[in-house]
Amino acid sequence: MIPDNAITLAKLFEGFSSRVYYCPAEYPTIGYGHVCNPNHPPINREQGEAYLVADMMKAFKSTLRICPILSGHPDKLGAITDFVFNLGAGRLQASTLRRFINRGDWEESARQLNKWVYGGGRKLKGLIHRRAAEAIYFQS
Repeated sequence: MIPDNAITLAKLFEGFSSRVYYCPAEYPTIGYGHVCNPNHPPINREQGEAYLVADMMKAFKSTLRICPILSGHPDKLGAITDFVFNLGAGRLQASTLRRFINRGDWEESARQLNKWVYGGGRKLKGLIHRRAAEAIYFQS
């Protein structure tokens, strides 16, 4: 199942919005980072959590497919599941980060995570903090 730290990280860094807003990459978003139709009606926290769990399950399955080594490392798996939830499986699939993870090079994996701090073409403070929080799980 989805590691607890994946949900915790997503909630912490996404925050909750009952109404549609546009994320830095200009996607209409609601709840805890759920990409939606721009005309989506307002939601409550329970609906936001349901969207989050469904989106996180997709990210979790993709993460395990791309980085099977993480099945034996639940905290690292949670951190990368949050990364995939935030940026998409395609970004992980095509990354140098994936190669270091699958080699079990945790130190370099942490360094690679910290390179993913741009959104909408600019360095974002929120992504700097999010990647640093994910990287912590690779320092053990």
